[in-house]
Amino acid sequence: MSPDVDITPEGLEAVRAELDQLTTVRRPYIVEKIKSARELGDLSENFEYHSAKNEQGFIESRIQELEQIVRNHKLISVPRATGVVQLGSTVRFTEEDGPEETYRIVGPAEADPAQGRVSNESAVGKALLGRKVGDLATVETESGDTYQLKVVAVD
Repeated sequence: MSPDVDITPEGLEAVRAELDQLTTVRRPYIVEKIKSARELGDLSENFEYHSAKNEQGFIESRIQELEQIVRNHKLISVPRATGVVQLGSTVRFTEEDGPEETYRIVGPAEADPAQGRVSNESAVGKALLGRKVGDLATVETESGDTYQLKVVAVD
């Protein structure tokens, strides 16, 4: 991740809550699970032990990632109503004669298209930034294909 992590206040709150959950609940639980698995004897063939160690590695990696976000966060403020798509804007658009879609432009740390949040670093996010109502944005996919989005509203 880059030194500055763009994130909304809600996103930062969610990151802090997940970090707290991992450090106060999951980490102690997995340590206890490893301790119990060790007591079962031979570690070379102890599935519970190896499974717990793998889970511990995942948890510790996620904790480091979340701590970096908290340390390096840069809050996305609510954009002024300029009518221009910017970080923090909620954008409604249509894809060529398709149904209208709505996404909020956020930093990559909290992007989740299924929840209506798209990263400013994604193809769609990059294409929409700087656009106004009525503008066409050309999205280029990783495969090199392109398609157009028409901006319907910027909130």
